[in-house]
Amino acid sequence: MNTAHTSRIPRELSSGLLIFTGVAIFFLIMELLNLSHIIYLRLLNVFFILYGVYRIIMINLAQGQKNFLYNAVSAMITAFIGVTLSLAALMIYSYARGGDQYVATLSETFIFGAEPSVPIYILCLLFEASASCIVVTLVLMLCMNSRFKTD
Repeated sequence: MNTAHTSRIPRELSSGLLIFTGVAIFFLIMELLNLSHIIYLRLLNVFFILYGVYRIIMINLAQGQKNFLYNAVSAMITAFIGVTLSLAALMIYSYARGGDQYVATLSETFIFGAEPSVPIYILCLLFEASASCIVVTLVLMLCMNSRFKTD
């Protein structure tokens, strides 16, 4: 069994959990302060993804992993773990708060043709978050390009 592969998963999972924790706390604070309807504040969650992706890249580099592709895949997995956990938590939270009626209050600031259901809302956020993960990973990888070796 390849030890590099098995040791990589916990680092990615821990950084993904860190992204999830940051996003969850941020949104709970926004909810408590009744600011969750302000779309610009909700967009700040990208900073948690930036931090988690930067963290995993720095951990990999500190452990001597300088392969560009390895680090890009590791960073992407980390970002998607954080996003997936965050969206799963949002789905659970939405149903606990009233389901479609709660999502309707959130979607007022989004452009939807009608009032979306919880699954449709989460699916739309999944597309948005996936794009965010890809962009964040690519930007950080390109900014740190001089630290990597290519084959």
